[in-house]
Amino acid sequence: MAIPRKMKAAILVEQRKPLVVDDIELPETLEVGQVLVKVHFSGICGSQIGEIDGAKGEDKFLPHLLGHEASGTVMEIGPGVKHVKPGDTVVMHWRKGLGIEGAPPNYRWKGNKLNAGWIATFNEYAIVAENRLTAMPEGSDLEVAALFGCAVTTGFGVVENNAKLRIGESVVVFGAGGVGLNIVQAASLVSAYPVIAVDLYDGRLDLARKMGATHLINASTEDAEQAIRSIIGAQGLDCFIDNTGNPKIIELGYGMTKAQGRVTLVGVPKKGNNISIYSLPLHFGKQLSGSQGGEAIPHMDIPRYHQLFQAGRIKLRELITERFVLSDINNAIESMRSGRASGRCLIRF
Repeated sequence: MAIPRKMKAAILVEQRKPLVVDDIELPETLEVGQVLVKVHFSGICGSQIGEIDGAKGEDKFLPHLLGHEASGTVMEIGPGVKHVKPGDTVVMHWRKGLGIEGAPPNYRWKGNKLNAGWIATFNEYAIVAENRLTAMPEGSDLEVAALFGCAVTTGFGVVENNAKLRIGESVVVFGAGGVGLNIVQAASLVSAYPVIAVDLYDGRLDLARKMGATHLINASTEDAEQAIRSIIGAQGLDCFIDNTGNPKIIELGYGMTKAQGRVTLVGVPKKGNNISIYSLPLHFGKQLSGSQGGEAIPHMDIPRYHQLFQAGRIKLRELITERFVLSDINNAIESMRSGRASGRCLIRF
């Protein structure tokens, strides 16, 4: 098919301001390793809220597009592409998979260059690098497929690859958003115990229970540290997983874990918000590490997790609690910020 000349997209024009939904122009041809995808459903991740808020500091690429998890259909492929073909249903993900890392697309907005990187999903179509796509079986659930782009692969990857949870180990999952809920589910899947979910909102905690949390703590109404200690007792905690990026919570987790315990950081503190820890325990077996998307390998992990979903072993449709159209994307983001959204918000195209 011919590449559409224009499409609707949500644009980050200025940090800490609402996204601008407008028409943008697409290039006329695909370059080596590029793939044209019609986007069906895009998730909204906490990472995008971090980008909007400037969590990592000044954004030198404004204006630019956003979004890194979605489902879509391949419409056209550029030279050299061999792992997907027109008509394929695909997961769009930010972690690198199979294929070529084609150049970012040359989008234009109001006559000027509009940055997008190797993947952007808050748009009707996307020109994506081949290695940001993984083909799915024909007839796959398109809403669920979007979650494999980040929420599922990151959450499960944190448990498998970062925290390396073992049967019967205790774990606290601090922050039960889209990724946190999948961490809870994966922890339950490997028979960790207890699986303690902590959040500020009862709706998210109710969903965490459905995902397998054995204990729930609302940190807005009770002392989280005291509540955790009352559950785990004097032996201490095996693993603490932080999704908030709050230095005080990271320090709390570091202090609560055993001498041989692990602290895994999924959330990223805002630039300049440093943590303060007593580092000596790190020399004697305690571990403090950061996660980058659960170190997921999309073309290997997505088929495994999809098989579990098809077999009824994991719950994914239950994670999708709100659906919006692109013109309402700022309302979707506000729903996440306020805690009204218990699970994942999807943008439907």
